[in-house]
Amino acid sequence: MLGWSVKLYACFFPCDANMKDSSIELSKIKSVLVIRLDEIGDVVMTTPFLRELKRNLPNSHITLLVSPHVYNLVEFCPYVNEVQVYDGHLIKGRLKKARRCWNAFKFGRQQLRKRKFDLAVFPRWDADYYHGAVLAYSSKACWRIGYSKNSTPKKRIFNPHIDRLFTHVINDDTAKHEVEHNLDILRCLGGVIQEEHLELWLSPDDEAFAEQLLNSHGVKRGDLLIALGPAARASKRRWPLANFVQLGCWLQRQYHACLVVVGGGGEESIGRELERKVDSYVVNTVGRTTLRQTCAILKRCDLFIGNDAGPMHLAAAANTPVVEISCHPQFGWPVHANSPIRFQPWGVCHAILQPEKALKPCTQACTALYPHCIVAVTVDQVKKASMTLLSAIEKSAHFQHRGM
Repeated sequence: MLGWSVKLYACFFPCDANMKDSSIELSKIKSVLVIRLDEIGDVVMTTPFLRELKRNLPNSHITLLVSPHVYNLVEFCPYVNEVQVYDGHLIKGRLKKARRCWNAFKFGRQQLRKRKFDLAVFPRWDADYYHGAVLAYSSKACWRIGYSKNSTPKKRIFNPHIDRLFTHVINDDTAKHEVEHNLDILRCLGGVIQEEHLELWLSPDDEAFAEQLLNSHGVKRGDLLIALGPAARASKRRWPLANFVQLGCWLQRQYHACLVVVGGGGEESIGRELERKVDSYVVNTVGRTTLRQTCAILKRCDLFIGNDAGPMHLAAAANTPVVEISCHPQFGWPVHANSPIRFQPWGVCHAILQPEKALKPCTQACTALYPHCIVAVTVDQVKKASMTLLSAIEKSAHFQHRGM
């Protein structure tokens, strides 16, 4: 239904077809629309792109369009002139895909088109569930660039007509990290990439909140502080909570570590259960902090241990070493949405623990609706990976203390 809707929109509301044959000249771009409507991790992995886009277009007016639930994270981004929100999930019920698509078209036509953008960028490489391509199309930006339907098998199914919504399409089906996919768009535009690291943009109030919260729980500067991320949007990506409990108790006994549990709204029961079953020195912040406050807390942590989810990417952006527990089998599809090739922690010291192979009936990826393949990752494996990273952290701190 979505594919046919997009096809009809492209037929009845055509944009300037001659722009498909014109080259995009960065020197002529004065206004840019960047559409990033997906999840926390996706937005975090777009931060290098935003920085390098501004570096290449220092005098352009850049508008970032995001979902309401990530606005707090990018509110203070210094590389965009404004942040706007669009909620692509308001519509429920019958024919919701077609109705959401139509809603995106109306928003673009009524709110974005009058801005007369020179360039609209839609950096999502995989299937477009959020109708970002429709927003780019209906904005009637002179140039519109995005990834082709041929990028992934899933995209060919869900977005069979997406290419006609862009003036310039990138054909790249290579499995690589999402940070690289984002930056490749700028390279295709003729831009130059100088740095690839992630960024966070916090306020003094966010930093003060983290300091006060940790102090109120008796966590002092110099204490070993380890963050646990036991939640994830998809149940198959959740390592059993009993394993986190066992791991948390071990970290306290072995290292006298203080533990902080992080997660978002709707996951509060997971945080309460972990807090109740683990010994003392557990700071439960699940559902109690903003995204920026969570980032400020993670900046204070020595290590993050958790599932493949938004907090893991926030930890990487905070430059905190990460132990990732993944549901994706070691030799599974590299282009899959759970593949660490695409979504591993970027730019920090990390360890990734995956099932050696998928558990039947899964084959190239975990397809269960509950924790399944991920249960093959043992507590002992996570302990060993944590010990290795903590040892490296301790050695690094020792060298830094000695000025080496």
